[in-house]
Amino acid sequence: MKILIIGSGGREHAIAYKVSKSKLTDQLFCAPGNAGIEEYATCVPIGVMEFDKLAAFAKNENIDLTIVGPDDPLVAGVVDVFEANNLRVFGPRKNAAIIEGSKSFSKDLMKKYNIPTAAYETFTSSEKALEYLKTCDFPIVLKADGLALGKGVLICTNLEEAKAGVKAIMLDKQFGSAGDKIVIEEFMTGREVSVLAFCDGTNIETMTSAQDHKRAGDGDRGLNTGGMGTFSPSPFYTEEVDEFCRKYIYQATMDAMKAEGREFTGILFFGLMLTKNGPKVLEYNARFGDPETQVVLPRMKNDIVEVFEACIDGRLKKINLEFNDNAAVCVILASDGYPEHYEKGFIIDGLDKFKGKEGFYAFHAGTKKINGEIVTNGGRVIGITATGKDLKEARSNAYMAAGWVTFENKYMRNDIGKAIDEV
Repeated sequence: MKILIIGSGGREHAIAYKVSKSKLTDQLFCAPGNAGIEEYATCVPIGVMEFDKLAAFAKNENIDLTIVGPDDPLVAGVVDVFEANNLRVFGPRKNAAIIEGSKSFSKDLMKKYNIPTAAYETFTSSEKALEYLKTCDFPIVLKADGLALGKGVLICTNLEEAKAGVKAIMLDKQFGSAGDKIVIEEFMTGREVSVLAFCDGTNIETMTSAQDHKRAGDGDRGLNTGGMGTFSPSPFYTEEVDEFCRKYIYQATMDAMKAEGREFTGILFFGLMLTKNGPKVLEYNARFGDPETQVVLPRMKNDIVEVFEACIDGRLKKINLEFNDNAAVCVILASDGYPEHYEKGFIIDGLDKFKGKEGFYAFHAGTKKINGEIVTNGGRVIGITATGKDLKEARSNAYMAAGWVTFENKYMRNDIGKAIDEV
């Protein structure tokens, strides 16, 4: 098969790595790709939002399957464009990707179908939102309704912070039009867990669990980012938790979307909070999470292209998803100053040390090649993933490997997987 992957981050590099291992893959393309993906795929200079160009490329090259990585094109309807051109594509249609594209849609869906989540109210008026805040218990969570690169969530500890948050989201448009509508949500406490799942419109098969670290600084301090590191599996995601989620969350979400005429085919990501009153849904994503994908896919035994095909054809039930009985940890190497102001264009050294080393991966995100040199080209530069027999060994391996790579303004958190010690 000739396969096209749309995207340019660490998630897409991890997918490309896995797809390149498939016995069904003959030729692999990635649009636009990055300096790391070039190892497995021919990178094509087409942006993820250039739907007509992407579809034309897929037609001209006789692409058999396209896999969409990022949220923006999915929410904007890239799958619909491909289907209208009779092109085979993996990902949810626009009317299903709204589960990530609108926080208020997903919250209303959960309320309607009794899927456990935090109490909330939705506002399109900043005045009404500010009025409502006076009645709230703190801390409280403010969420921009639309897509905000994983950064549109503010946790406010008092009324002053919350007022400033409403102003930043709704009036100052810190997250652009994503803040036209706001969700004010009860603050939940507990362990956070991420679970990715393959979906075929009717059936859902979950992958192994993971845990993300969103804050920029050690000790979960600083601003929210697109993710500074992950580990898999989560020791807090027990058999009891899994049983509850299967019964009340996973299949219930698939059934709810189907009942709404929005059959979900693709990857559904569940952000869960394990509260003292049981697991609750924090958020849904309509695609592979990043950096969760960078620890989950290296542990997956299945031929991923076979699973993609089964999802599209509605025969996911016939697939038995299998994962290795090991662990993986990913440490993100970022540019100092991320997620705010940072410099780019520094030469990256040490990537050759990963060649031929089983269980060690350098998944590129913000990189590009200039004059034969790989240089930094973003806030999150590379995800260093390593496996091990257990979480502690995987973490030790990941930090060792993170030391192999150097560039001028390299920054990373030093406490990824700290929760492993608390089990």
